[in-house]
Amino acid sequence: MFDLIGSRSQFCDRVSRRQFLRIGGLSAFGLSLSDVLRSEAATGSAGRSKKSVILIWQHGGPSQLDTFDMKPLAPAEYRGPYQSIASTLPGLDVGELMPHHAKIMHHCSVIRSFSHHDGDHWAAAHWMLTGRRGANGSDRPAREPSMGAIASHLLGPTQPGSLAGVNMNDGGFGYHGGAWLGVAHNPFRYGEFSYGDEAGRLPTGDHKSFALVDGLTKDRLQNRLALQQGLDGLKRSIDTDPVFQNVDAVNEQALDIVLSGKVRAAFDVEQEPAALRERYGDGWGEQALLARRLIEAGVRFVSLNTGYWDDHGNIKGALDNKLPRHDRAVGVLIQDMADRGLLDDTLVMTAGEFGRTPRINKDAGRDHWPQAQSILLAGGGFRHGQVIGSTDSKAEHPTSRPIGVEDFCAIVYHALGLKPDDTIMDRSNRPVHLLPGGQVPRELL
Repeated sequence: MFDLIGSRSQFCDRVSRRQFLRIGGLSAFGLSLSDVLRSEAATGSAGRSKKSVILIWQHGGPSQLDTFDMKPLAPAEYRGPYQSIASTLPGLDVGELMPHHAKIMHHCSVIRSFSHHDGDHWAAAHWMLTGRRGANGSDRPAREPSMGAIASHLLGPTQPGSLAGVNMNDGGFGYHGGAWLGVAHNPFRYGEFSYGDEAGRLPTGDHKSFALVDGLTKDRLQNRLALQQGLDGLKRSIDTDPVFQNVDAVNEQALDIVLSGKVRAAFDVEQEPAALRERYGDGWGEQALLARRLIEAGVRFVSLNTGYWDDHGNIKGALDNKLPRHDRAVGVLIQDMADRGLLDDTLVMTAGEFGRTPRINKDAGRDHWPQAQSILLAGGGFRHGQVIGSTDSKAEHPTSRPIGVEDFCAIVYHALGLKPDDTIMDRSNRPVHLLPGGQVPRELL
């Protein structure tokens, strides 16, 4: 994670380099903001469509048996510690810790037969979030751009003057950045980063990037000459750092985002009615509300990481703590978006890199199990109110309608108005398809 703690260099009226970097538009995120906006203007991509995605990423791998693929008739060592409860989708019961989900399942589809063959956290996460193989536990940097970065590159934000991507709580087992597309297509990062940058090597920013800090007033920031002089000094002092290779002059549009733009306003969730904020709750709930506000402010692709789901031991204790919080955040988000008419143009999807072993292990946990996972989706213009595929009596393997990684990515791209055989130019300046294969399950169309 890029850090300037300890830097004492002074420039621009004795403002420290660290203070200057915290100003929006000049943070590790914001230094490439002008490049992003300029690129969008050149391609005419900004605002081309309203299609967007909120990906709720459960890094580490959530358990299918304790959420959407309950097996109440299986032996105790398989079915786990929880009972099932009925949902608003006839025939679909969910885990008892998911009452908010139970109320909104008629808006959703569940894919029970998602399956692949890679039990390595980094390899599976890279595959799912980019559509291509390339990383593993011993070679972790991203080799390919994420789906969010592709959306940034091809589409930009849904509204001019906004951001293409925001990533909240990057937990580590996930690749949300631009890779060889460049840092201009990395998402703005917000929240807690429990694993640092070990998967993806993204430059960082946080909500303070949108704040005026350390006595720097709006009038001083709008003194373009002073600002440019400060930036020139900053560029000279850090021109050896590859994170800053895309630095360019701050333009009016970038400055507007910092000072008064809709994205900055979106981060102020206190503008929402108190009753709605209470429904969402704190923590992941507040961030889910922020995700909705960012979509409304023109962000194309929002990823929200809800915790660490790699529960090799004491899975009951772990899920008792985090599953109700995840349930509330996602369930209230989907209902809120449905109430506001936002689901037609926005896909909300929850997944991790794989599922968990059907048999409870000796430590009362579940281990890695890529052979079966349940995936939830709502909105995105798809048909909903259905369960796609099935697994055997112990949720070990699909017994019908297997869905693979590239199909998962095809769903995301379809929701954005893109197709697997759309092309981008690779690092050798040759056209390549967005995906090597995959198709949207016909049941969703």
